Amino acid sequence: MRTRLLPLLIVLMAGVLLALGFPLAGSLAAREQQRVVVDRIDDTARFAALAQFVTAGPTGAVGAEGNERLNTLRAELKRYHDLYGIRAGVFYRDRDAPPMAEAPGGWRLPDTGESAQAFDEALAGRRSHDPPQVWPWQRGRLTVASPVVRDGDVVAVVVTDSPTGQMRSRTLHGWLVIGAGECAAMLLAVGAAFRLTGWVLRPVRVLDTATHDIATGRMQSRVAAASGPPELRRLARSFNEMADNVEQVLEQQRAFVADASHQLRNPLSALLLRIELLALELPDGHEEIASVRAEGKRLASVLDDLLDLALAEHSAADLRLTDIAELATDRVDAWLPVAEREEVGLAYTGPAAITGWADPVALSSALDAVVDNALKFTPEGAHVEVSARTEGDTVAIVVADGGPGLTEDELARIGDRFWRSSRHQNVSGSGLGLSITRALLAAGGGTIDYAPNEPCGLRVTITVPRSGPGEAVTTVRT
Repeated sequence: MRTRLLPLLIVLMAGVLLALGFPLAGSLAAREQQRVVVDRIDDTARFAALAQFVTAGPTGAVGAEGNERLNTLRAELKRYHDLYGIRAGVFYRDRDAPPMAEAPGGWRLPDTGESAQAFDEALAGRRSHDPPQVWPWQRGRLTVASPVVRDGDVVAVVVTDSPTGQMRSRTLHGWLVIGAGECAAMLLAVGAAFRLTGWVLRPVRVLDTATHDIATGRMQSRVAAASGPPELRRLARSFNEMADNVEQVLEQQRAFVADASHQLRNPLSALLLRIELLALELPDGHEEIASVRAEGKRLASVLDDLLDLALAEHSAADLRLTDIAELATDRVDAWLPVAEREEVGLAYTGPAAITGWADPVALSSALDAVVDNALKFTPEGAHVEVSARTEGDTVAIVVADGGPGLTEDELARIGDRFWRSSRHQNVSGSGLGLSITRALLAAGGGTIDYAPNEPCGLRVTITVPRSGPGEAVTTVRT
């Protein structure tokens, strides 16, 4: 969820920063150029003030006083060009006529371009005030012109043509500062977004973990409603209330099953006893009595299994370090008489010693149920193999039989309470054995899985952890 939320927040923040950064960069460039333009306007105004006292026209003679003023103007323009590298000149209205003064010598105005446009504006009596913006990637020059006014008429124009390298450098430096500020702000925003999304999503992750725990049978899991937005805290409290109610309902159901199973045993035992007394008065081999006796025993078996299931779901596991291989061998030896009676092969294959963490009693009961189920459905002359092996941080006990196996649909339903395949209805059982097995294993952190066996039959895998709570598994290679 964070991977979807963070890009959205980052894109939005980047858009906001860019929306602020571009106008700021444009304003900085305009400010730098405006400062240069104002400075050039002051310079052209000063030169215009000197030029308006040079009375001679393009072809007229200049007196001693006028010649002195003209020399002063030329000296000022030359010193200005030498000092700042800015071309400057005073041009008569006739652009083709020789200029009044210019620096460097021989500089002439072009017939087109910004200089010509500024010259024409000054002839009309307007001082340059808004030349086109020069950006850092452009190598243009900045032209400013001011009219020289004498007796109310424009007699000449002062033009300055400035290089823009320093101005563009200052603008670029300002842009770099703005960019650094934007990057810093973006980093701060990303950090804030990480903290914000973590603050918002932390209760969601905790809630997801608690939901998974409850879904896998750990009903005591709850959510701490102490952090996160108020809405998520209310959701956490509501979840805890729901979990409490669900756990209470499940406890009531388990208690009801256990109590009902226990309370029904006495009436059923009395009923079976009366059936046996009634059978004494009937001829031997009476079919109805035999059928009633069989159904009564089946009902007693179902009640016993229901009680075992209720106890398995309610009791806590007594986990301890157990030799899984030794336990599997012991259960195989215990079931050998049944296998011999059914004329089915039964053997354990695998290492002599494998340790894992399990409840020995619960694991023995689970393994008994699986082996019993395998022997029931394995035909005469076939074989049931029990093996053990390590798989990463778990120990697996595999029971593979040579029976008819199950279809994919049946594999999806195996282990459900009271479920039995329609092909095996004539085989004795209540349909609760594998449900009890799953409950016993889940209490100790174990699992049970089912898969087809090759070439035929069912392959049941029981797994238990190799390490206890808070322990790490050390793998030894030989």
